[in-house]
Amino acid sequence: MRMIADLTVVPVGVGVSLSKYIAACEDVLKQAGLQTTLHPNGTAIEGEWDAVMAAVKVCHEKVHAMGAPRVFTILKIGTRMDREQSMEDKIHSVETKLQG
Repeated sequence: MRMIADLTVVPVGVGVSLSKYIAACEDVLKQAGLQTTLHPNGTAIEGEWDAVMAAVKVCHEKVHAMGAPRVFTILKIGTRMDREQSMEDKIHSVETKLQG
């Protein structure tokens, strides 16, 4: 099953700069071959259920391996059974409506 997910990984106990942890997760997602879009509060991910879930697990574990004593991960998942829809399709639909 294809999904579009929104992932936020928050290392706790590592200070206020989190960019190196986020970059490490972005690397994991790219190596998994997933379509991603980085945004200010997380990453949108498009792919097959098992591949996305496996990559999320690797991201979470990688942040621990980088020294974060605690990791808080937020994952929102959306699926459709009536048709395939990409991240770009969803954005385009809203932008079209905004243009009137």
